[in-house]
Amino acid sequence: MTTTTKLTALVAVGRLAFGAGLIAAPARVAAGWLGKDAARPAAQVAIRGLGARDVALSAGALTALSDTDQLRRWVLAAAACDLGDVAIALATPADALPANARWGTVALGGGAAAAGLLLYAALDR
Repeated sequence: MTTTTKLTALVAVGRLAFGAGLIAAPARVAAGWLGKDAARPAAQVAIRGLGARDVALSAGALTALSDTDQLRRWVLAAAACDLGDVAIALATPADALPANARWGTVALGGGAAAAGLLLYAALDR
């Protein structure tokens, strides 16, 4: 396994842990991001859905570690989802989200997308 593949696996494990946390304890994990809104039952449905997405993306990447072409597809899919999160956060009216939710999503999603795209480019074809 190459160093880039190992790093990709590490990123996938981190995303998996984050996603599992969002599913298991949405209010606790998302409180720093969404504030008191994270405790609302309707928000927890969306938070858990985001967690499930991250678990699925991670599981796909982790199962594809021995197939670089498949792994690259999973990494690109994750980066696309992260860029979608950024776009949605920026398109949401400023007064609809706590400031830390908007800019936290832009920072975390943008950073994750950039890391994913770098890994995608670095993975051997």
